[in-house]
Formats: sequence, structure tokens, C-alpha cells
Amino acid sequence: MVSCGSSGSKVSAETTSPKSTIDVIHERTSIRRYTEQKLTSEQLETLVRAGMAAPSATNAQPWMFIVVDDPELLRAMGEALNTSRMVISAPAAILVCGDLHKAREGWLQEYWIQDCSAASENILLAATSMGLGAVWTSVFPAEDRIKTVSEILGLPSHIIPLNIIPVGYPDEGK
Repeated sequence: MVSCGSSGSKVSAETTSPKSTIDVIHERTSIRRYTEQKLTSEQLETLVRAGMAAPSATNAQPWMFIVVDDPELLRAMGEALNTSRMVISAPAAILVCGDLHKAREGWLQEYWIQDCSAASENILLAATSMGLGAVWTSVFPAEDRIKTVSEILGLPSHIIPLNIIPVGYPDEGK
């Protein structure tokens, strides 16, 4: 499955964690090894909605989130990007991309990077609060990485991948 999201909405109270925000911030670590347990579509939607809840300059929300759980696509990205090998063993990954058609023209154009970074942190914190593991693996600003990911996923030129966030249940045995 590859799915995209780009507009925000509220997450129900049922998907939130009883942990305090400060606890989640301090517990979050980069998890690079995952069990084989698949994530539900509800879990993935909760993570994407957390990203959509991030602040953005002038509320432009210049992001696109791409959820990938197709093992072949995960393998292709992991094999092509040496710093993203853990994507191969993850049950899913969320790509946080900038949508240059949504970014404001002029001096605000480059704020998509900060906006997408805030969205990425929300996803990472949400994963921790849900008992999942995740790690930010960079794509932008390396042109070769941008090109590789864009080709694998068939992204149009106005969609720029900032990062890949593999996510799953932490494999504490490895």
C-alpha cells in the first residue's frame, strides 16, 4: 500500500496516550530494528494525522505524507540508500515530503523544510507514545537521494522527499 495525506483533521481521544508529553519527549529514541508485526491502518493513520497537526508558516501546510508498506518498495528504498537500510526490515515507512505547489511564493518558499521537520517530529513522538519505534532517515538535501526516492515512488517534481521514517514495533531482542 502506498497512500498519501496532505490535509489535517482532529485525532480522537481514543488514539492518544496517557503518558505526559514531557515523558514522551524524553523517552523518544531512534529505533532501527523492528519485529515482523504489521501495523494497522488505524495506527498508520494516527501517525500521519499527528504529522498533519504540526504548525506551519502562514498555515500553508506544504506537506505530503506517503505511507509505504509494500515490502518491495521498502526493500528498493533501503537497498538504494545506504543510511536507510533499516527501511528493509520495517513493516512500514512514512515519507514526509514538501509540496512546492503548496509552499508560499517569495520569502516563505523555503519554510517547507521547517514545516515538514515539525511534522516529522510529531510523527516520531506519536510513534513513541503508541509504543512503536521509528527513526528519521534523511533524504533532503542530497540531490542523489531525492532523485532515487522520487524515481522509486514515481513522485512528481514538485514533491520533494525530506525524510523517510521507518516505523514498527521495536525489536528489543536484536
